[in-house]
Amino acid sequence: MAELSLTSIRKTFGDATAVETLDLSIANGEFLTLLGPSGCGKTTILRMIAGIAMPDAGEIRIGGRRVDGLPPEGRNVGLVFQSYALFPHMTVAANVGFGLKMRKVPRREAEDRIAAALDLVDLGRFAARYPRELSGGQQQRVALARALVTEPDLLLLDEPLSNLDAKLRDQLREDLRRLQERLRVTTLYVTHDQSEAMALSDRILVMRAGRIVEEGAPEALYRRPRTRFAAEFLGQTNVVRLIRRDGMAMLPWGEAMPDAQSDSAYVSIRPEDIALRPDPHGPGRITACTFLGPTVEYRVELAERSLRVRQTGSGTVLLTEGTGVALSLLVTPHPLAEGMA
Repeated sequence: MAELSLTSIRKTFGDATAVETLDLSIANGEFLTLLGPSGCGKTTILRMIAGIAMPDAGEIRIGGRRVDGLPPEGRNVGLVFQSYALFPHMTVAANVGFGLKMRKVPRREAEDRIAAALDLVDLGRFAARYPRELSGGQQQRVALARALVTEPDLLLLDEPLSNLDAKLRDQLREDLRRLQERLRVTTLYVTHDQSEAMALSDRILVMRAGRIVEEGAPEALYRRPRTRFAAEFLGQTNVVRLIRRDGMAMLPWGEAMPDAQSDSAYVSIRPEDIALRPDPHGPGRITACTFLGPTVEYRVELAERSLRVRQTGSGTVLLTEGTGVALSLLVTPHPLAEGMA
């Protein structure tokens, strides 16, 4: 494994800027995720690191060695695509060993490494099968084994779970994280799915329009985002404008925030951080109630806006539409910097 660093990297396609000038680094053994909507530049960054695309400017170093002028095979990276990209006419073992064959690894050593890689992803018994005989999840495990068998310095994953159903996606997400922790291979993961990013990552970089908007550990980004874009992209939230009254910052339902910074006009409040109780004279009214099993989602209308509220627990009493409610905070909301994305 090795550290990765990008310095002043930039990429354009004609008149369109795919990646603005940016710096990025990943420490040895770190799992870093680029998170953002389609078209934000995250896959372009991955492709430049892999050598599939060339940057217009800047440097890429893996383990301190500059690689931006090298072909893909000279970079010693493992790459897993969203589409698996398996050879349909080759067996599982042949697919996994393809990179070793290109490197002219001796046959006996290659066989041992292929077997070890397949055991890593629990597919040793499927070595003689063909991709068409495997499920989508098994094919993705083959693609992962193929990326790992060459013992890469860096593992690159381009939305590898997006083609799988929800249950299988959750299982492979857990398996992938355990495998990465076991091998401690430096990993760059690309996704638009905030749940994947938070479950897998040591650190997340939130991207928008070719630039990094915000970065941090998953919990810090979710609980204490600095920008509205990051707050909203990392899950449901209520971005609330504070009301200034007699030198005090007030929430729309009248609750005071004495510790709020004087220059903070907005706060991010997660739906699960608001408590509700029935109150016919309360400032809010339930306009929608959705039962989701472990949680209940409410839409609460106030005088000038609506809020999303989430309650959890089997003992939760369902509040029907039209019920008047009082609201209170369970945790102090985080201020958002004005003038930022």
